[in-house]
Amino acid sequence: MDVHGRDLRYFVAVAEELHFTRAAERLYVSQPALSKQIRMLERQLGAALFDRDRRDVRLTAAGEALLPHARRVLAEWGTAETALEQAKTQLTVGMSTSPGRGGMLPAIRSRFTAEHPHARLTLRQIGWHDSTAGLADGSTDVAFVWLPVPGAERYRWVVVAEEPRLVAMSAGHRLAAQSTVDFQDLLDEPFLALPADAGPLRDYWLAPEARGGRAPVIGAEISSADETYEALVDGRGVCLIAAGNAPLLTRGDVVALPVRGVAPSRLALAWRKDDTRELVQGYARAAQLATRAP
Repeated sequence: MDVHGRDLRYFVAVAEELHFTRAAERLYVSQPALSKQIRMLERQLGAALFDRDRRDVRLTAAGEALLPHARRVLAEWGTAETALEQAKTQLTVGMSTSPGRGGMLPAIRSRFTAEHPHARLTLRQIGWHDSTAGLADGSTDVAFVWLPVPGAERYRWVVVAEEPRLVAMSAGHRLAAQSTVDFQDLLDEPFLALPADAGPLRDYWLAPEARGGRAPVIGAEISSADETYEALVDGRGVCLIAAGNAPLLTRGDVVALPVRGVAPSRLALAWRKDDTRELVQGYARAAQLATRAP
């Protein structure tokens, strides 16, 4: 049987008041309408829920049996409604690298909250193993990602930063004293690589388009800025990085140099193509306005 939540609310109100007029006042409905709805519910359930006479209203055995369950259903639905309302105002922003360059995040936030003052933003750091920064598994609503993003056909994005790619290496590396490095001078160098499940982004940071068909030498796999720094200091390889990420690695004993022969990197704010929620679209608009992305 298909019993509506309204029917259960009407039933619980009468059961608690044991008076149709008071229950109707509590529910802001007319007493005849309430009585009619209760009779329809009884017919639907195939059992009388109340014994009525001119003086008293009493629960029947069926009514006594239904009451605790009706209260539980209404309480659960109330919890669900609260969760739903919270979800409508909650936006989770994923990132696998900090987009804090140039005050980007505060600028986006200020524009977004001006348009959606009741929205609640949560920032979630995602490991480098997930190049979509949580979009693929739904753990984030929008995300700052490096292009190309795996499964690009599933997403839309706006570019929020375009930065030169630098080459990071140990300060003791044979090329560390140069002002600029030609990528051709790196072809025989071991490279630090993202995990294999990073997909096309792993290839991107190895720059296969600049290698003339030569396979890269992988010195180590890295999945965080700290791991990258340690591997660089240890001399296990070099790696390409976005210029905006250089401060994360050049903490001492590591240098980051301009490199010729590779295209700039592009950081984008992405979201799932089928996600048309206003909060998602609003954050995308704020990102585009704040960064003047094309």
